[in-house]
Amino acid sequence: MGGSGSGAGSFLMVLLRNFDVLAGPVISLVYPLYASVRAIESKSPVDDQQWLTYWVLYSLITLFELTFAKILEWIPIWPYAKLILTCWLVLPYFTGAAYVYEHYVRPFLANPQTINIWYVPRKKDVFTKQDDIITAAEKYIKENGTEAFENLIHRADKSKWGSSHHTMYDETY
Repeated sequence: MGGSGSGAGSFLMVLLRNFDVLAGPVISLVYPLYASVRAIESKSPVDDQQWLTYWVLYSLITLFELTFAKILEWIPIWPYAKLILTCWLVLPYFTGAAYVYEHYVRPFLANPQTINIWYVPRKKDVFTKQDDIITAAEKYIKENGTEAFENLIHRADKSKWGSSHHTMYDETY
C-alpha cells in the first residue's frame, strides 16, 4: 500500500492526463467571462473588440465541434489543438481574437462581395441602390431617347419646386 506520497503522485498524474479537460473551461469560459465584464465596465473600445471578437470565434469553434463531432473523435490531438487555439485567442499577451478580427473579419466586412458562400436570389428592386438607379436611367434613355429623359428630369425638377401642376404622364409642358 502506498503512502501519502504515492497518492499525491497519482493525483498529479490524473491532473496532467486530463489537463485539457480541466484547463479548457477555465481558459475558454471563466477567464473570458471575467475579462468581458471588465471590458464592459471600461471606457476603452479596444478590449470590447477583443472580447466581442473572442465570443464570436468561440461560438464558431463550438459550432465547428458540434458539426464535426464524429470526425473530431478520431483526432486525438484535437482537444490539445483547441486548447492552444483558445489560449492564443484569450491571453492578453497574444490578443489572438483581435488579430483574427483585424486580418480576417474586418477585411471581409469591408468588402463583402469577395466571398459569397450563400446564394440567395434577391427580388430585383430598381431603386434600392444608386447603381440600380443609374441602370434604370440608362435603360429609360435607351428605350425613350435622351430628350424624353431630359423632359422627365425637367418635370421632376418643376414638381419639386411646385412651379407646375402637371402630372408625370403629360407629354410636354
